[in-house]
Amino acid sequence: MKSKIKIWIAELRAPFLTATIVSVLLGTSIAWVRNNVFNWEYFLLALLGGAFLHLGTNIANDYFDHKSGNDKINKEFVRPFSGGSRMIQLGLLSPRKVFAAALMFYAIAVFIGVYLAWATGLFVLVLGITGLLSGVFYTGPPFNWASRGVGEAFVGINFGALMTLGAYYVQAKNLSIEPLIASIPISFLIAAVLYINEFPDYNADKAVGKNTLVVRLGRSRAVIGYGLIVIGSYVVILLNVLFGITPLYTLLALIPLPLALRAVEVASKFHSEPSKLAPANALTIIFHFLTSLLISLGYLSYRFEVMTPSFFLLIIIIGICAFMTIYFCSKVKSPL
Repeated sequence: MKSKIKIWIAELRAPFLTATIVSVLLGTSIAWVRNNVFNWEYFLLALLGGAFLHLGTNIANDYFDHKSGNDKINKEFVRPFSGGSRMIQLGLLSPRKVFAAALMFYAIAVFIGVYLAWATGLFVLVLGITGLLSGVFYTGPPFNWASRGVGEAFVGINFGALMTLGAYYVQAKNLSIEPLIASIPISFLIAAVLYINEFPDYNADKAVGKNTLVVRLGRSRAVIGYGLIVIGSYVVILLNVLFGITPLYTLLALIPLPLALRAVEVASKFHSEPSKLAPANALTIIFHFLTSLLISLGYLSYRFEVMTPSFFLLIIIIGICAFMTIYFCSKVKSPL
């Protein structure tokens, strides 16, 4: 039983659910700060709906990469960042079971989405259908967005802007431009997570015609794009504050910038050496999570009164984020 659980945990790639969590948290935080509304039920359902949609996409991607032969011929993957879960390739799960699991998670996500649409507004269905189609056809036929060089953009938009807007909408029951603008850095950074993880898959992707941006540009040119996406994320955070779109305290999201710079530094030198690139893969996931979380904390700081338990909890979490930045920076030595 324990071994089966471990297999399915590996297949689900649950640690990557941080991408869903931070976006739902941001949308909910903006709704609370700007509209003074918060509904625990809708928050949890939005979180669960997004998580099930995310898990279904992870599993479907594994299935379709197996069908195309991509994961089978991939010899340069770096676990757990690239090359899929490998559960099918290791013979631990059958393709049929993997496909059935993807359908199950999608079905649960649809059920939650329909309920939220009934309870809060039909716009939830627009967002849900967009996310579902993006996930199914990310590597699935006939569209196979990843092979068309737009998969990175689809991931960024869905797991950043649309998920944030959806979480905001189910709380406020109206639309606003602020969640979309505030989520631009998150969109960029989750796209960067996918983007840097495509570098070890370059040869396998190219062999099966999965023409991601990295394949289309080549590793040496694609790494320039990685740097622009990452640095651009922090520029947007600064501009959002300067133009008065997001609160001043969202500048807390600049704390993980040293991690981002270190990741760009590693990627610029080792973009064609998967084993040495691994620190950049890991750092991208870390600073995406920390940066996104700190944007939400910047919003929440406006609602927490000084010297209250909530205020001290906020300070503790910010301190943990700063400590993690220092810790991981010290762990990754400069390659230059």
